[in-house]
Amino acid sequence: MDFKLPDIGEGVAEGEITKWLVKAGDSVDADQPIVEIMTDKATVEIPSPMAGKIAAVMAKEGETVPVGTVIVRIEGANGAEKGAKKEAAPSHKEALKEEKKEAKPAPKQTKAVEEDEAEEVETAPEQEEKQTGQSVVPFKVLATPATRKLARDLKIDLGGIKGTGPHGRVTKMDVQMAYEGQQAATPRGSHPVPSGRDVSRTVLSPTQYVGAGAIEKVPFKGIRKKIAQAMSLSKHTAAHFTYVEEVDMSEIVKMRASAKEEAASRDVKLTFLPFVIKALIPALKEFPYLNSTLDEANEVILLKGFYNIGIATDTPNGLMVPVIKDVDRKNIWELASEIHTISERARTGKSTLEDLKGGSFTITNAGSIGGVFATPVINYPEVAILGVNAIRKRPVVKNDQIAIADMMFLSLSVDHRVVDGADAARFMNRLVYFLGDPKRFVFA
Repeated sequence: MDFKLPDIGEGVAEGEITKWLVKAGDSVDADQPIVEIMTDKATVEIPSPMAGKIAAVMAKEGETVPVGTVIVRIEGANGAEKGAKKEAAPSHKEALKEEKKEAKPAPKQTKAVEEDEAEEVETAPEQEEKQTGQSVVPFKVLATPATRKLARDLKIDLGGIKGTGPHGRVTKMDVQMAYEGQQAATPRGSHPVPSGRDVSRTVLSPTQYVGAGAIEKVPFKGIRKKIAQAMSLSKHTAAHFTYVEEVDMSEIVKMRASAKEEAASRDVKLTFLPFVIKALIPALKEFPYLNSTLDEANEVILLKGFYNIGIATDTPNGLMVPVIKDVDRKNIWELASEIHTISERARTGKSTLEDLKGGSFTITNAGSIGGVFATPVINYPEVAILGVNAIRKRPVVKNDQIAIADMMFLSLSVDHRVVDGADAARFMNRLVYFLGDPKRFVFA
């Protein structure tokens, strides 16, 4: 049967093939994941509709295909689709030849494990030495072919790296960190960017070093392009207005510290974010226009009677905004646990479409990185986003006395078409009121 890219979400017209989990000749079970598709900011696994054998892969990794396009041909277990390869369109002949080549096992390759886009293999030391021309340690090193190629290009000895991946596997980031360490110990400019380096499947990270005078091309596609489109739409559509206020977080700092043992017993990482989320709820209830979206096509403002808070999350592939649903019905511990769960899924590329939709208000938290305050971009079509910044001890005046307090700036960006500046200020005053004394909302 010809399997077409299914409709996998609201308003989704196309998807990008990010990774094939099978190849021609593989046997598959019904509902077995066969391909990863990225649409909007989500990467989802598409299962096989039937048990059988992969006759042909009809779309390449990195290709964007419309919904309804044939992406794979599956030969049924009963042979009903037998001969599908012979009937393949001429335009796919070369693709089928490549699939046959890839299906042949490479010499002396054992133990396959998935990582990134490549197939995980253990390569015997003598084989790797033959491939690289470099001596290797007398034991097998777990690393993908893509990671090994990066190590060869950067002239990094895999045997000298302690892998941080599963089962001690050496990852691309491990190689990049080792390379960065070499750069720190060597005069700048002494290591030019290696020729032939494959950057089409490698995200340029802060640990990579572009040599002096060199230019490295990184494809502007995938999640990075989706982020750019969303940010441009927001800035060109919403009338951004940012209001900044400071809040004394001393009481919340104390409450969090006193809850460390309880958090450990629950196996929960308790950050400041659950407290901020809980404090938002009474403030949003008082100012419902901040918990809304603007439907320009129908000329209505949709005031939301539910509180689904998006958490802007920094991931290796770019910014993502997974959403915690119905936060008003959850306690601090439930929020802390769910923040960890959805953030981890986002960072590992396992977010579902359900994770990323339905938000009514967004929080972006750069406090753990630093900074005084920022002017965040609204997660359109929402009308407000709260920037949570670093908590720092500063001298402040309390009761006409100078005291040390744990102070934090809050940055609120609103769509001025929907929210007036005065209402933004009043909303922020209420949020500061609740954060200043957590008993006002934690036990409410």
